Amino acid sequence: MSRIGKRPIPLPAKVTVTLDGQSVVVKGPKGELSRVLPSGVVVMMEGDTVVVNRANESRPARQQHGLCRTLVANMVEGVSTGFQKKLEIQGVGYRAAVDGRILTLNVGYSLPVKIDPPAGITIEVPKEKNTSVTISGIDKELVGNTAAKIRDVRPPEVYKGKGIRYEGEVVRRKAGKSGKK
Repeated sequence: MSRIGKRPIPLPAKVTVTLDGQSVVVKGPKGELSRVLPSGVVVMMEGDTVVVNRANESRPARQQHGLCRTLVANMVEGVSTGFQKKLEIQGVGYRAAVDGRILTLNVGYSLPVKIDPPAGITIEVPKEKNTSVTISGIDKELVGNTAAKIRDVRPPEVYKGKGIRYEGEVVRRKAGKSGKK
């Protein structure tokens, strides 16, 4: 039995879950998320908790049991508290700015890079610290993908450490060329 899959998901106040076959709809104070789960799992309400069980003991059902429980738990957490990722920009002259919804990155290319985030994602850059970017939203997958796309504009390089990195990410540094002796 999956250790993650058998844990019940407690529902916070003001969060409702609607089940319709394999479709799960979660509504909360921050918004609404829906997802269709595979046929190998069964989602049930038990009081104020959601329980994810296997439909049978087949290999695909066992593989997807813990995954589906985590997906539903992330939906519940997203509509109640939301998710956020923080990025740091390091490098001389590297900076970010937000104009409306569009994120503009100046990271060493000849022209600034403009990124339009998908619906449901908000990007913030503090006025006093234009080397910090915060991506937030209710869908954990979308927040993570957007942060990864922004990081891919200029990933941190190993010689000087310049680039865009996650907050707290440690970049292994390499030694440069050694001079002639």
